[in-house]
Amino acid sequence: MKIIAQQMSEAVSHPISDGATEQLASILVRTEVSKSKLLLREGEISNLMYYVESGLLRQFCYKNGKEMTEHFALEGSIFTSIDSFFCRMPTCTMIEAVEPATLYGIPYIPLMTLINDCREISSLYRCIIEKMLVNIQKRIFAFRFETAGERYARLLRERPDIVRRVPLIYIASYLLMSPETLSRVRAGILGGLT
Repeated sequence: MKIIAQQMSEAVSHPISDGATEQLASILVRTEVSKSKLLLREGEISNLMYYVESGLLRQFCYKNGKEMTEHFALEGSIFTSIDSFFCRMPTCTMIEAVEPATLYGIPYIPLMTLINDCREISSLYRCIIEKMLVNIQKRIFAFRFETAGERYARLLRERPDIVRRVPLIYIASYLLMSPETLSRVRAGILGGLT
C-alpha cells in the first residue's frame, strides 16, 4: 500500500515524506471491479476518492434519458464525484468501470482525520483538489470556445488512450456531440492524415 500512496502523491507532483506516505497507505482500501460494475449510483453519497492502479472508469449522468459522460479516469488518476465527496450530498452522477479495474479508495472520514493531523496530507489533498479544478476549467474552456473537431483533436493529442480504449458512444457524449457528428469529425481528421 505504501507504493500506491507514493504513486498518488506523484500523480499530482507533490511528494510527501515516508511518514506521511505510511499514514496515507494505512487508510487505503483496495478494490477490484469487473467491467460494467457501478461504483457509485445516482442518489448515493460518495464516500471514497479513488486512485486507479489499473483499468479505466467513467463518470456519467442521464440527461433527457441519454447517458452523458463527464469524466474518464485511467491508470494513475485520482478521481471522485466531486460535489458529492466534498459537500457530503447525494450525487446525480454515477461511476462505472469501462474495463476491469484495480482501485484504491481513500475513505472520506479517515482522510479528513489525516488532513487535520498531518500538514503534508493536507497539502497533498489541496494539490489533488487544485488538479481537479484545473481539469474542470480546461473542459469548460473547450466546450465554450472549441469546435467539435478541435475538441476531438485535443482528446487525440492529450488523452490518446481514451480514444483507443473507450467505446465511441461514450467519447461522443464526453465531447458533447452525437455519434454521427463524431463519425464525421473522425473521418475529417483521419482523412486529413492520409
